[in-house]
Amino acid sequence: MSSSVSLSTTSTRWDARLWGVLLTVSIVIGLDALDVSMVGVALPAIQADLGLSTSALQWVVSGYVLGYGGLLLLGGRTADLLGRRRVFLVAVAVFALASLLGGLVDDGALLIASRFVKGLAAAFTAPAALSIITTTFQEGPARNKAISIFAVFGASGYSAGLVFSGLLTEVGWRWTFLLPAPIALVALVAAWRLIPSYQREEGRGYDFPGAITGAAGSLLLVFGVVEAPEVGWAAPRTLITFVVALALLVTFVVIEKRSSHPLLRLGILRSGPLARANLGGALFFGAYIGFQFVVMLYLQRVLGWSALQTALGFLPAALIVAFGSPRIEPLIDRVGTPRTIFAGVVAHVIGYALFLRIDEHSGYAGSVLPSMILLGIGFTLAFSSLNIQATNGISDSEQGLAGGLLNTSLQVGGAIGLAVVTAVLTANGGREASPAALLTGLTPALSVVTGIAVLGLLIAISGLAARKKPAVEPVAEADLLALAD
Repeated sequence: MSSSVSLSTTSTRWDARLWGVLLTVSIVIGLDALDVSMVGVALPAIQADLGLSTSALQWVVSGYVLGYGGLLLLGGRTADLLGRRRVFLVAVAVFALASLLGGLVDDGALLIASRFVKGLAAAFTAPAALSIITTTFQEGPARNKAISIFAVFGASGYSAGLVFSGLLTEVGWRWTFLLPAPIALVALVAAWRLIPSYQREEGRGYDFPGAITGAAGSLLLVFGVVEAPEVGWAAPRTLITFVVALALLVTFVVIEKRSSHPLLRLGILRSGPLARANLGGALFFGAYIGFQFVVMLYLQRVLGWSALQTALGFLPAALIVAFGSPRIEPLIDRVGTPRTIFAGVVAHVIGYALFLRIDEHSGYAGSVLPSMILLGIGFTLAFSSLNIQATNGISDSEQGLAGGLLNTSLQVGGAIGLAVVTAVLTANGGREASPAALLTGLTPALSVVTGIAVLGLLIAISGLAARKKPAVEPVAEADLLALAD
């Protein structure tokens, strides 16, 4: 497929080819999300088998987050510049190979390296996948329906990873790494046959200084956030890391303002809906990741649940997302993304607040299940809506950039949310405390989670207020720049 082929459609009735494209990229985004969560339960077995220290063990998870969250922006713009199909195929192939190697290695350093490479590959597949959808399905009901289906794979993949991790660890921890490999290979073959070549930007240069400073600054920022709870937020290494990351990111902004072919056209950030989607998404995901960490500790360390029981405890939320997200598109079309985002965030705030009632004798049905139901409803309402809001009104030539921005916000928000909750929990009893002492530390941690969600609610309320005003879309500026070139 060397020529550019268009499958763009405004209809919500699609042929087999369109469904094939949508399901292929959705499966890959599901794999990306699944890989974030599936390793957690296997960590004790990995540590015992490979003899890893506790500090090294955390990098089995953090290595993936570092590659994924640190390079998403670069991945999104690369998809725009080099071609979405090409970037998607190469990244999926690398993801499959790294999955295979991760399940076969016998050295901790190599395992961590394979996790970083998988995160790097995901940083290119995620924005490429979203931009393939947004350039295939035109803005409106067709795109909203496609993104709703795409979002259910991402949200369900994360929840499914928790369940699969409990099942596969019973067989052997290596299977948590090997499982994604054959699925990724099937998706690669399907993508090769189904995804058309998209017209890439012509006459555009490559912003190498921006790419280097942006990627380095993002990587250092995520690295500092991941490491801070372990080494201390005020430790010299943490402070130096943040200072260097800030300097690189400031340099990146200066370069982008002066570059004739910027990696990140700063004008895109003037779009109110896009800015609110990114900031709101960071707070939304940051609160959820922190909450999930608290709940897993509570169920296993306080109530004495097994890893598999804990994973199944999240299943109601996953089922609500799986059944609700494909059906949310008519509601979004009718009431708009600001209202569905607001309703979703409200559901999460209430769910987190309800969990503050927990004690050493709380039952699942009375104390845990109500929050899980509200989390499932909240994700169904807000997650698809955030993806739609972040990409509507953006020109096709910048859809990869918009997707990269949103995914970067989600990943960095999740990393910061988890780091803050971990620090609060450690300061109020520590993760190695007795069940009673741990429960004492969980309460302030849950309060922080609720506070983060309330900040997200304020962003959602600002979206409701702005809905009455005409949106300032960045497309006009992009078109003027294209004409000027």
